Amino acid sequence: MAMKLILADDHPLFLEGLQYVLETFGIEVAGVAQDGREALAKAQLLKPDIILMDIKMPICSGIDALRLIKAEMPEIKIVMLTTSDEDDDLFDAVKYGASGYLLKNANAKDLVNMLSDLEKGEVPLSPGLAARLLEEFGCSNTYNDKISQQTLADVKRGKLTKRQLEVLNMVARGIPYKEAGDALGLTERTVKYHMGRIIELLHLENRAQVIAYAARMGLVEAKKPEI
Repeated sequence: MAMKLILADDHPLFLEGLQYVLETFGIEVAGVAQDGREALAKAQLLKPDIILMDIKMPICSGIDALRLIKAEMPEIKIVMLTTSDEDDDLFDAVKYGASGYLLKNANAKDLVNMLSDLEKGEVPLSPGLAARLLEEFGCSNTYNDKISQQTLADVKRGKLTKRQLEVLNMVARGIPYKEAGDALGLTERTVKYHMGRIIELLHLENRAQVIAYAARMGLVEAKKPEI
């Protein structure tokens, strides 16, 4: 898999284990960091495609590092890989431009598949996190700055087609692309194409922001996540 990664975590044993797993699957680990400040320095030096970064790190947290790196190098995709499923962490990660949010209980094969999907433009979210996003952005005044009033006005002017709205509705409810395609009579590739166009037309960055958008527009009913 032709991608270059940086790993950032303050637990050396976890770093070594994750690096070994990724390299076993042929994924280059260009560098490692043990706090957010070091992650920023490594990103500046190595210009990786993706950073897998823990949230709870000393000196400079993963969220703070995310903000700094995306401000300077927005092209780098950052996935928060953490044991924490706390809502504030999830919402902050989405707000500041994270390209995905995965819990550390993911197995190696799933992680590698998610990285492959990320490289293709998809956004990895651990199961259940989509529901949390819907709950937050559907029922709260807290709202992602990336989703502006201009964005909200776009759909009212018919900027999205009926088919795109159908795709948006299903994906925002956490339905996988393949299942959404089967339900709509489309191929998985066509669903991915529609999602790419939706993100482009609505001036968003990733699927997490699309979920927030759909909740804000009332396109998807926000339900309490299952405990």
